[in-house]
Amino acid sequence: MALRERTGPPSFRVLLLAAPLIFVAHFMEEAPDFVAWFNAHVARDITPSLFWTVNYTALAITLVVVTLEWTSGTAASIALVVAWLSGLMFANALFHIVGAIIDRAYTPGLVTALLLYLPFYSWVVLRALQLRRLQPRGVAVAALLGATPMLAHGFLILFRGSRLF
Repeated sequence: MALRERTGPPSFRVLLLAAPLIFVAHFMEEAPDFVAWFNAHVARDITPSLFWTVNYTALAITLVVVTLEWTSGTAASIALVVAWLSGLMFANALFHIVGAIIDRAYTPGLVTALLLYLPFYSWVVLRALQLRRLQPRGVAVAALLGATPMLAHGFLILFRGSRLF
């Protein structure tokens, strides 16, 4: 029996497998210079150890969120995907963009934020809306709830010289 070629775009779940890889690409771009850049903006320094702990923890959470979507495919799992990626990718991309504008220079992580985070996040939200497991209002609420902590953290770093953690 010959395999038929599948037509149409890959499923939401299949493309969601790119989320951990995109995140790894982002923190690898940040790794060489982010701690020094960050410490130049805040009163309470962070250490390279904290940088890696935060990123490994976020990677683990990303893997859990993707796994939950793969295994359940419910309104709750898609809301969790949107919420998590709103903070991890969307709000973080805004942080890098605003940081670059304020500094008038490259911020570690800016390239992957622009080229990977924003397009991938946009695709996730658009696809979540198309799947209709959540009403548009539910997608918006999940996005707002997910983005708020990172938006607050970014604001504190860039405009107050402090941080949430």
